[in-house]
Amino acid sequence: MRSMASSSSSRGIAAIVGVGPNLGRSIARKFAHEGYTVAILARDLGRLSRFADEIAREEKAQVFAIRIDCSDSRSIREAFEGVLSLGFVEVLVYNAYQPVSWHPSAFTAIRVESFEKSLAVSTVGALLCSQQVLPSMVDRGKGTILFTGCSASLTGIAGYSELCCGKFALRALSQCLAKEFEPLGVHVAHVIIDGVVGPPRVASTCLRSLPSSGEQQQGGGDGWMDPDALAQTYWYLHIQDKNAWAHEIDLHSSGN
Repeated sequence: MRSMASSSSSRGIAAIVGVGPNLGRSIARKFAHEGYTVAILARDLGRLSRFADEIAREEKAQVFAIRIDCSDSRSIREAFEGVLSLGFVEVLVYNAYQPVSWHPSAFTAIRVESFEKSLAVSTVGALLCSQQVLPSMVDRGKGTILFTGCSASLTGIAGYSELCCGKFALRALSQCLAKEFEPLGVHVAHVIIDGVVGPPRVASTCLRSLPSSGEQQQGGGDGWMDPDALAQTYWYLHIQDKNAWAHEIDLHSSGN
């Protein structure tokens, strides 16, 4: 983790939870480009630190790498002690997910421990991260919370009960928070990524057998979703006029 000295940016902090090589990194880069101090959080601190160095160098920005395990309430609490020490968290993007197999799982073979962990990462983690930043957002009457969903947020898929249940619950959480906190000045939105997210502008021949979920997929080229383009939409949601806030947006490639 980088030094937790307070941010010198005139803007608040953008905290991106669930940063891998594709979507999370692109969102972090976009907010850094727009002048935010960025905190990026994920389980793999070594890889995360490399991303932080890369974005800081490219965007001439302050970027802090902080380890988090979104299935562990203590880890979330400790991670956000570091995030909150940087200053006011104006933006929270929750992009974490629990990896699932590319192959459908027989319902009777699902282990309770695995099912519970998927729910913990998809939804309980989102709840706990939101609880860390909402009090300050409400005090200031401003802030943005964005949740990453996928096609499994809308439709049950045979063989993917763990993914679907977690993503269904995350969508419900987003709607509940929007109803409660938007009158207090906090914009809450759910972003449905209906396609396969890959590295920016890089071709791939990976199969498209599983609905995309945050950093879950690899790919690029026609029909694959460029994370840099998706990151533009996250930024757009943040800067929307409060008289026309979107609660949910569905993104898909023209090749789908």
